[in-house]
Amino acid sequence: MQSLPSTNLDKIYKSLVILAITLAVLILIKDILVPIAFAALFSVVLLPLTKRLEKKAGKILAIIVVLLISLLVVGVVSWFIISQLSSLVASLPGIELKFYGLINRISETLNQEFKISSEEQMQLMKEGLRNLSTYASGLLLSTSYLIYFFVQVPIYIFLFLYYRNRFKDFLYQFYPASDLKWKDEIQQVVRGYISGLTIVVLIAGVLNSTGLLLLGIDHAIFFGFLSGVLTMIPYVGITIGATLPTLLALVTKDSIWYAVGVIGVHGFVQFLEGNFITPKVTGSRISINALAAVIALLLAGKIWGIAGMILAVPAVGILKIVLNYSPSLKPFVVLLGDEIQPQEHTPSIQPPET
Repeated sequence: MQSLPSTNLDKIYKSLVILAITLAVLILIKDILVPIAFAALFSVVLLPLTKRLEKKAGKILAIIVVLLISLLVVGVVSWFIISQLSSLVASLPGIELKFYGLINRISETLNQEFKISSEEQMQLMKEGLRNLSTYASGLLLSTSYLIYFFVQVPIYIFLFLYYRNRFKDFLYQFYPASDLKWKDEIQQVVRGYISGLTIVVLIAGVLNSTGLLLLGIDHAIFFGFLSGVLTMIPYVGITIGATLPTLLALVTKDSIWYAVGVIGVHGFVQFLEGNFITPKVTGSRISINALAAVIALLLAGKIWGIAGMILAVPAVGILKIVLNYSPSLKPFVVLLGDEIQPQEHTPSIQPPET
């Protein structure tokens, strides 16, 4: 058996060491890197507007105006979320009574049909509450981190936009003979992805809300747009988004068919989003095949949690562009891409002449 040359083994060893160090750094300082990653994406999106304003105002003033407009949009969205949450919290006492009724019915069914005693049910409930308290404490930490996140991201955006020419000069120092076309492609992909994703979220939110309103589900607009926002997490977000309104339908409605209807609405919207809305809106800006997307979601979720799952698809899209400009790594683009590969045609065998 032919052995690999020592130079190839050395390259493989060094690549694995670099990969291991990179993963360790991503995990150890993720609290610092996550706001920087989001700020970098948003900076790319806000750059064209900043350049237009710079022609009429100074650089600093243009960046401040762009940030204020962005914060205004975030404030309007936050006001909508808070108003919907306030309405949901106000109805919690009534939902709580119906929830206890559902629990009693489930308890009677478990006792009669599955012969699970009340003591065993109580033990299972205690374990569930213990897990819920652990999750709640983690959620509290996540809430405090959100405050840190929303404070840091605008600061990083300002700095990225202000020092953008330094980053460009930095790249030219590494690639003096390069025209940096890959940089322009990355910017186009990021802008197209973010703008397209925003449109997809709005369309999915409207469709989900309309379906839930027709079913008579309480707080349909909130849950509809929550499901729309969760479509940012491919293949996983729709499941999470459908769970809460389904549980609410089970608690507040007398028939199980309302819960089935909620699942049907989300399934139908997911079908439209995956097959018609997203391809038409985002097109082939980030053409990643399903296998690469799922693996990226799992790995990024393991490293950075929900933030990693949101960043996974654009990160793979950027990686694909970078690999495409590297002759030695270009074959990996075939594994990541979703483009139709040309089929190899075997030459037909001609019969011998007689």
